[in-house]
Amino acid sequence: MNDKDLSISEYSSQIIFITGGTKSGKSEFAEHLAKKVKKLSYVALSENNLDDKEWQTKINLHRKRRPKEWKLIETTDLLNTLREEKGPLLIDSIGGFVMKSIVKEQNEWSTKMNSLLSLLIQRKSITIIVGEQVGWSLVSEYKIGNIYIERIGELQKRITKISKDNWLAINGRAIKIDEISIEIPT
Repeated sequence: MNDKDLSISEYSSQIIFITGGTKSGKSEFAEHLAKKVKKLSYVALSENNLDDKEWQTKINLHRKRRPKEWKLIETTDLLNTLREEKGPLLIDSIGGFVMKSIVKEQNEWSTKMNSLLSLLIQRKSITIIVGEQVGWSLVSEYKIGNIYIERIGELQKRITKISKDNWLAINGRAIKIDEISIEIPT
């Protein structure tokens, strides 16, 4: 596969979902694809905890990689961002949406998740979404960890179903999973 195969100009009005584990290269791959998109807004979906030096280092690395012409939106309110922003988006990463609602009861979480999916489906511009793969290792000994694993797994399975292209980043490589997989019947 070469860069020509990665062209996303034909995918306007589509969702591209890139998932992978920690340090897999998922954000870098999403940014690589997005560099070909004009007037892109980059949605950094996390709390900006100034006291967490490791997190600040990671944020700074992401900032240095991004082209200066990209509009930056730092928020934890993805639903309102999707309602307001009509142009192309790169959302990094969907785990921030899950964390924002981690203490919500299941019914309220389901409502928020369904609202997110509805807003994504309605978008007319390209939307590149980065998501974290979790649950491939130890089960958390903490309830909140297991809630996160369950919710992000469910959300990402549903995002995959509405996405034009689905990619798995692993060990610095990107695999287009749509070409080598079948959907599991539910």
